[in-house]
Amino acid sequence: MNKPLALKLAPTSLKEVIGQEHLIGKDKILSNLVKNKKLFSMILYGKPGIGKTSIANALVNDLKVRYRFLNASVDTKKDLDIVIEEAKMYDGLVLIMDEIHRLNKDKQDILLPLLESGLITLIGMTTANPYHSINPAIRSRCQLFELHELTKEDIMKGLKKAIKHPDLKNIKIDNATLDVIANISGNDLRYAYNLLEIAYFSSDDKTITKEKIKTINSKPVFFADKNGDGHYDVLSGLQKSIRGSDVNASLHYLARLILEGDIESIARRLSVIAYEDIGLANPAIGPRLDAAINAALRVGFPEARIPLGTIVTEMALSPKSNTAHVALDLALEDIEKGNTGNIPNHLKTSSPDYKYPHDYKGAYVVQQYLPDKIKNKKYYTPKDVGYEKQLKEIYEKLQKINEKYQ
Repeated sequence: MNKPLALKLAPTSLKEVIGQEHLIGKDKILSNLVKNKKLFSMILYGKPGIGKTSIANALVNDLKVRYRFLNASVDTKKDLDIVIEEAKMYDGLVLIMDEIHRLNKDKQDILLPLLESGLITLIGMTTANPYHSINPAIRSRCQLFELHELTKEDIMKGLKKAIKHPDLKNIKIDNATLDVIANISGNDLRYAYNLLEIAYFSSDDKTITKEKIKTINSKPVFFADKNGDGHYDVLSGLQKSIRGSDVNASLHYLARLILEGDIESIARRLSVIAYEDIGLANPAIGPRLDAAINAALRVGFPEARIPLGTIVTEMALSPKSNTAHVALDLALEDIEKGNTGNIPNHLKTSSPDYKYPHDYKGAYVVQQYLPDKIKNKKYYTPKDVGYEKQLKEIYEKLQKINEKYQ
């Protein structure tokens, strides 16, 4: 099989890994593990093409330990069972598992006791944030190491190493062209290697120019892998821009997500924003957003950008309020702390003492609803913005009535 250049350039030792000095530099944690001939279960997380697989392979090569490689998204329970039997046979095994965040519950249940006993040492790899995407039971048995984004200098270092590889015999390329490759690689070294290899083999005379590179890829690559932190960074940028009422930044991040083509992620995040950040200041935004999402799904890309752009512009320029969900979070916090009490007797099922509000003027009657222990608790603090200004007036009026009869 003709392996890609990126695979042929894969490091066999930590000393050959490019970047990640905070983990593999002199006297850093992973270097010291190799020096002390000791390995613990760990999860390596970060963007694609920055060295997760390289570090995992380098560790097992440097330590000369028996290992197997699985991918959680494609390998089956049977594949895991084979690894377990081998671990039992040799009294221990290192399991390198890519896309660890996709490990299903059945496999997790099988793996947990083996990690606990030390029969299997896990090196998990993921582009997702492990604090959000990985089962806490797995996470608690592993050390988490974040890999940093590679710099342009790191990419250039890798490219200069690559052009010396025998597969690129007689290559002709100058530093300015290497610089172009580094700039459009999105700090993804694997992508840079692949682009270099394609340019080499698509050239008649093995000469690679800036113009040649631009015919292969004319636009910069920004990281927006839908399973990785980069994707969530863009979503975060969208939400924080809408929350901050910056319509231009909001449209910028929406455009990046549109180019990624993931309507579902856009819809989910906008739905959160509608209720978390705009909320009662403009409650009509929820149904309006649903209509825009339905239109986007109905027409698909590229036309889907039109309703999405319209609703995001409106959301960014809407008044903002987070009071409702903050109030609910305070109530949840009370319950989690045990600060509750018994439901008042007149609110219990079929109680004869309950006053039915619709039987009273204005459909309102003063009576206690909260338990005695917290009867005067106030979770909700309204804002004087948008539609919520009207709710605030009603809320304060009701508060005065209640206080009068207490």
